[in-house]
Amino acid sequence: MVGAADFVGRDVISIKDFTRDEIDYILRIAGEMAPLAKSGSDILRGRIMATLFFEPSTRTRLSFEAAMYKLGGSVIGFSEPEISSVKKGESLVDTVRVVEKYADVIVLRHPSEGAARFAAEYARAPVINAGSGAEEHPTQALLDLYTILKEKGRIDGLTVALMGDLRYGRTVHSLAYALSLYKVRLFLVSPDLLKMRREVLEDIKNRIEVYEYSSIEEVLPEVDVLYVTRIQKERFPDLAEYAKVRGSYKVDLNVLRRARSDLIILHPLPRVDEIAVEVDSTPFARYFQQVENGLVTRMALLALILGAIKE
Repeated sequence: MVGAADFVGRDVISIKDFTRDEIDYILRIAGEMAPLAKSGSDILRGRIMATLFFEPSTRTRLSFEAAMYKLGGSVIGFSEPEISSVKKGESLVDTVRVVEKYADVIVLRHPSEGAARFAAEYARAPVINAGSGAEEHPTQALLDLYTILKEKGRIDGLTVALMGDLRYGRTVHSLAYALSLYKVRLFLVSPDLLKMRREVLEDIKNRIEVYEYSSIEEVLPEVDVLYVTRIQKERFPDLAEYAKVRGSYKVDLNVLRRARSDLIILHPLPRVDEIAVEVDSTPFARYFQQVENGLVTRMALLALILGAIKE
C-alpha cells in the first residue's frame, strides 16, 4: 500500500517512474493541499528549495516558488543562467553539487533531454524535473491529471484528445505516459511532421486504445477532454519545417459547435494562437484553472518529498 514514506527524498524525473497507485496518492494529497493554498502553512519552515531554470518559464517556476512559500519554506536560485556561474563555463554537475549544499530540494529546467536524470545521479538532494528539452515534464502531467479528476470526477472511462505539437511537446509526452495507466481512449491529433514520438507511442499503445488523426473535427464529438498545445518554434532544428506547420490548428467557436456540452479544454500554456480568445469565456475553457491546480499539486509533491506529510 502506498504511503507518504514512499516519497520522502525521492527524485521526480519521469512520470514513468511512478505507478498508478502512487499517482493517485499524489492527487489525493493535492486535494488536501487546497485549503493550505488559501491559508498558508508552516510545515516546510526552515526548508529551502533551489530553482535552477536554464530555460524561460513563467507558470512552472512561479508555481513551484509559490508552493514553497505557501508551505512556509524559502526559495533560492536563478531564472537566467547568464547571471550565474554557468556563464563562466561551470558544468551542470558542478552547479548541482554546489547548490545542494544550500538547498533541501532542487527544481531543474534545462534545454537538454536527459539533463534532469543526469543531475539526479550526482545530487544527494532530491531533484524535480521542471522540463527537460522536448523529453518530459512530469509535474505538468500530474497537475493535468488533477485537473481532469477535479473537473470530471474521474479519469477512467474518458476519451482524451492531445492536439498540436506531439513531437516536441514535452507536456504531452508525460501526459500520454500518465494516461496509459488509466482506462482511457487516447486520440493523437497532429500534422504528419509533428506526430507523437515513436518511443512514446510504442510504450503506451499496448496498454490503452490509441488512435492518430490529422483533424480534430472528425473526432471532437467523442472527446471528453481536449488538450491543446502550441507548436513550439524554439524546438525546431529547421525553421523551414516550422513554417510548414505553423498555425495548423485553431480552436474557436466554430470548431466547438461539434463538441460535447461537457467537453473541457486544457492547455499547458503559454498560448499563442491555437485557442481563440473568444473560447476563454465559454464553459469549455479550463486552462486557467490548470494554473491554480498546478499550485496545489506542487505543494503536495514538495510536502511529500521533504517528509512533511505524516500518516
